Parts: sequence; C-alpha cells; structure tokens
Amino acid sequence: MPKNVLVLFAEGFEEVEAITPVDYLRRAGIDVTTAAIGKDLVVRGSHGIRITADTCLASLLEGGTLTPASWDGVIVPGGLPGADNLAASKETGIFLKEMSASDKWVCAICASPARVLSPLGLLAGKQFTCFPGEEERISPSGMAGWKQDRVVIDGRLITSRGAGTAGEFACAIVESFLGKGEGKKIADKVLLPCAPLH
Repeated sequence: MPKNVLVLFAEGFEEVEAITPVDYLRRAGIDVTTAAIGKDLVVRGSHGIRITADTCLASLLEGGTLTPASWDGVIVPGGLPGADNLAASKETGIFLKEMSASDKWVCAICASPARVLSPLGLLAGKQFTCFPGEEERISPSGMAGWKQDRVVIDGRLITSRGAGTAGEFACAIVESFLGKGEGKKIADKVLLPCAPLH
C-alpha cells in the first residue's frame, strides 16, 4: 500500500521547499496531498507564485481525516511569513503534535523547525537543523541538538536547511519512507548533484 503524506501550505510559504518534496515523492510513488491551512485553496508563496492546494485543513477536519490514522507523514515547508502563519494555526499545531506522538514522520525545512516545531516541543531531545540564524530563536537547552548538516534525521523527524537543500530533503524523505537506495533513484533521475542521506 502506498505511503500517504500531507504537505501543509500557508500564505508566504517558500515555493521550492513545498513543491520539490511534492514532485519527488510523487515520482517515487508516494501519495501526496497538499492542504492549505486557510479556507482558500489558492495559496500565495513568499515569491508571489500562487499554488492551488488539493484540499484545506477545514475540509480534512470535517471529513475526519486530519488525524494520524490517515497519514504516514507530514511535510512542513518554510519561508516567511509562511512558517509564522503555520505556527499561528491551532489546527496545524494540534495535528503536528498528534503525528509526532503517534510516531509518524514529521518533516520540516528552513524556518519551520525553529518557528513551527520548536514551540510545540517537537525538537526536544532531538537532533535537527534549520535555516542559518533561525536556531537562535530556540532556547539554549533546545540548542543541544542543533547541527549544521544539510539534512538531519533523528527517529521519525527529518529537518533541512532551506531552498537549496530541498532536493536532498525530499530524497531523504523518500529514502526514509521506502527504504535504502530509493532516494538515490530519484536523485539520479533528476540529476541531483548531492547524494541523499543513508
């Protein structure tokens, strides 16, 4: 049965960080659903690119599918003010905490590890990375796990640094979901110069 992943879009999301994982995961045969956190399916990115999401959180809530039982993983793009808009969404926060508590994959890139996951306590005791300088937003005790690596995997948490690492981030997600070597297959298909983790 294919893996099922939800990608969250908020106004001001970083386009490359959102679309690259959607594209690469679909190439790998993973079912990906994009969800706007607002009620409008058309979401404007931080560089003015408008993307139409497959659904919205309100519809998922109404349909009873905004639960860990419905998803194998969730991807949280960065970008500003996208990350801040995600952090301000009560439904997003509840869902991310439930996904983590259910040992589902939680994947975040750029500003989102620091601005979205850290306030929810999802980086506690974990190794992680984020966009340069965003780690300064995290308390000194939370900084213990911060690394400069382009992609960091700790248990079911995958984090990455920014738009320039989105391909590696996506391939690491593929590899983690589907097994060793699967991420490299996608990297080779798209001529990604940097090999994914594992």
